[in-house]
Amino acid sequence: MDTAEDVQRALTDDELRRLDAYWRAANYLTVGQIYLLGNPLLREPLTPDDIKPRLLGHWGTSPGLNLIYAHLNRVIVARDLNAMLVTGPGHGGPAIVANTWLEGTWSERYHDVARDETGMARLFRQFSFPGGIPSHVASDVPGSIHEGGELGYALSHAYGAAFDHPDLVVACVVGDGEAETGPLAGSWLSNVFLNPARDGAVLPILHLNGYKIANPTVLARIPETDLLDLMRGSGYEPYVVAGDDPSVVHRTLAATMDRALDEIATIQRRARSGGVVERPRWPMIILRTPKGWTGPREVDGTEVEGTYRAHQVPLSGVRDNPAHLAELERWLRSYRPEELFDATGAPVDDLRTLPPHGDRRMSANPVTNGGVVLRDLALPDFGEYGVDVPEPGQPMAGATGVLGPWIRDVIAANPQTFRLFGPDEVASNRLDAAFEVTDRAWMAATVPGDDHLSPDGRVMEVLSEHLCQGWLEGYLLTGRHGVFTSYEAFIHIVDSMLNQHAKWLKVTRAIPWRQPIASLNYLLSSHVWRQDHNGFSHQDPGFIDHVVNKKAEVVRVYLPPDANTLLATMDHCLRSRHYINVVVAGKQPAPNWLTVDEAIQHTRRGLGIWEWASTDDDCEPDVVLACCGDVPTLETLAAADLLREHLPELKVRLVNVVDLMRLQPDTEHPHGLPDKEFDTIFTPDRPVIFAYHGYPWLIHRLTYRRSNHENLHVRGYKEEGTTTTPFDMVMLNDLDRFHLVIDVIDRVPGLGARAAHLRQQMVDARQAARDYTRRYGEDDPQVAEWRWVRETDPTNP
Repeated sequence: MDTAEDVQRALTDDELRRLDAYWRAANYLTVGQIYLLGNPLLREPLTPDDIKPRLLGHWGTSPGLNLIYAHLNRVIVARDLNAMLVTGPGHGGPAIVANTWLEGTWSERYHDVARDETGMARLFRQFSFPGGIPSHVASDVPGSIHEGGELGYALSHAYGAAFDHPDLVVACVVGDGEAETGPLAGSWLSNVFLNPARDGAVLPILHLNGYKIANPTVLARIPETDLLDLMRGSGYEPYVVAGDDPSVVHRTLAATMDRALDEIATIQRRARSGGVVERPRWPMIILRTPKGWTGPREVDGTEVEGTYRAHQVPLSGVRDNPAHLAELERWLRSYRPEELFDATGAPVDDLRTLPPHGDRRMSANPVTNGGVVLRDLALPDFGEYGVDVPEPGQPMAGATGVLGPWIRDVIAANPQTFRLFGPDEVASNRLDAAFEVTDRAWMAATVPGDDHLSPDGRVMEVLSEHLCQGWLEGYLLTGRHGVFTSYEAFIHIVDSMLNQHAKWLKVTRAIPWRQPIASLNYLLSSHVWRQDHNGFSHQDPGFIDHVVNKKAEVVRVYLPPDANTLLATMDHCLRSRHYINVVVAGKQPAPNWLTVDEAIQHTRRGLGIWEWASTDDDCEPDVVLACCGDVPTLETLAAADLLREHLPELKVRLVNVVDLMRLQPDTEHPHGLPDKEFDTIFTPDRPVIFAYHGYPWLIHRLTYRRSNHENLHVRGYKEEGTTTTPFDMVMLNDLDRFHLVIDVIDRVPGLGARAAHLRQQMVDARQAARDYTRRYGEDDPQVAEWRWVRETDPTNP
């Protein structure tokens, strides 16, 4: 531990005075944002008219955040650090906004909020006010990559930002309430994946102010020895800074930050000297300060500072309670604003010279506006990786297995700007070709027999979808690219994380200074229809429904029917910007329907008529067979084959959908089809039998405004599943080829009576297929080995 002399030497008296003044200024600006509508510099005694009618915001965490920000500014200047801050405490918005105004970045981004009295008044008014800014450290805040509206992801975002940024220090404040969440608890282990030779550093600062909104926090109440052991067990060397005397805390925190940054520099220097790279013990800081520090100690005779009562607004009813109004004025004047701001309302020279300048300001660091530093990927020509398709349905090949070599070469061509993320499922999802050029990132111990583990790996595998998502978000938000691959059923674990990222993308589209970032790309495999071996627990296609709830301008959903279409789709997704792209593709051997050139055209269209599988001969069809997803496409083509054989006079049009959002009208989604085009393809009045990968009601939701919606009949997943065979799985949900033929017979006017015999055959065929599985434990070869045979033109055999 630092000696008393070390602590005393950390700051000169002048540095202490300036740091404390900066901290007081940030605290004053924080309180002003929560309370004041006018009179920002207290030129006159406060009146009820100076107070906001609705008092919103969180004071309790803010003085600690202001303290940390001021001290980080000191070390950035002293060491010329390239640093950024991730703020975990959810509602610390007024504190971070205060600091961005003090160092000038807020006024540079928002010219009407100048660093003067008028600008200060606007700064105060806008906070948590209609037409203003949120109470979180939201995307409106320069320097933020992490919205505080949902707790648990700060540390994973920080590590994602540090990957492949070797000179970057990411300070991350973890709130003690946030530390109780599962995602944050898992995030401490992120240091197992951080390579000090090529990555930046993360400095976690666990801010223990003791309370959540109404209860004490766990880590603040367990014995300190247990807390230190918990941190050490996670690979950190913890340093405790505690107290309620500002001068003592300032000196101790300064000395501790210096020591932590010295250790980080030593760790990186050792790792980059050419020797063996080993997992170090990284420093972290535990900061114990009172909740609501420097605020009212008591209100109406009840203790506030240092209790949960300081969490939000310590003084309520200020407009109507003269005593509270007087207490607020005493509180604000305790910061001595007349010493901090000049006659114009601008920060005095001491405050202007303390923070760093230009891009060294944490609120102006280019990596925190990732689109500024984003560069296009070098993408190989995906056509060179495609499957040769001499005839539709030939050959059999798993789509993700074909994609794997292309992903491998994307990794090789972009060694510092692309990573592949997955919860222990990269090989299972058939992307293991990546291991031909890289390994799994790993800084912990290895033993003989381990498979592709190394500090230099670019595949990020950890059995936590939360960590994968958080790392990738941090990586994208700081200007890089990536893909998250997962089993389809378990991607639901990050539903709420997707919510926040979608909101971030939506809001930042309207912030002029925010530049578009690379898209968040999900590749979901081991999907519902081929989880027959794992059973019902692994069968859930509902992530698509969740994604479609988000704003249309930021979400895209693709269900390529084969390997070549998957290649074209992924190439498109990796070139895209500022979207959430969800791609669902199978990994098991399956028919391939389109050549590379056909797949490119089909992907560009988003949906289209497959003329080679249709029998309407450019005429009005009797029925449209539509399909979306690889297994639904297979079953639909098999149904078309049965209809061609048994009802050759029936005019069938087969339509395949790759881009799910094409089903919406163009008024609802940028990819949507205009009504006239939709009616041209799907007809305005003919039956449409639609075989869909997921829950059938989503198709109805996307098409309910279409003129022919009443003739649309959708088959999809109905929450029927178990451990069974692949074909029995589709039969359980009435998505099988035989049932699709029955649907055609039942839905096409006039067909029922004359096709009664065929309908009965289909019922019997379903039962026979089921009986076969129950007897032999596998699908009937007549079903499993079915292949599409192109119809021969009798005039040209």
